[in-house]
Amino acid sequence: MSNKRPEKISIIIFSGNFNKIHYALAMASAAASINIPVTLLFTMEATRALLASPKNAWQKMPAGGSFKIEETGDDVDKVLKKNKVASFEELLQACVSLEVKFMICEMGLRALEIDSKAIRSDIPIKTGGLVTFFNDASANGQMIII
Repeated sequence: MSNKRPEKISIIIFSGNFNKIHYALAMASAAASINIPVTLLFTMEATRALLASPKNAWQKMPAGGSFKIEETGDDVDKVLKKNKVASFEELLQACVSLEVKFMICEMGLRALEIDSKAIRSDIPIKTGGLVTFFNDASANGQMIII
């Protein structure tokens, strides 16, 4: 097993499961904190995590089954905060501060009929597609699909 770190981590976030998206943000912020560049591509149901309105954004996403009583992202986030685990917004802002690249898939937006104006404006998000994502990836990096 090699001790070499990847030059870059490229993560496709496809799942609409809050727990999986939260963990993707944890991975991204951890990698960026040790100077590994990271790009996140949100697509399909994961796109909803970046919507500006809390009525249909990450707060309303299904939790994903890791917790027994919680049903939505908001429910899980409250438990995480209570247990002093980084919340969704804390991880999101950590990623922004650590210069993680955010991309949102144009195909996902179209498939779900989401207007790009509905996306958060407080996060630097580039709209693109798989070609843009693959061009951004590194030959000596790691690609992860969640």
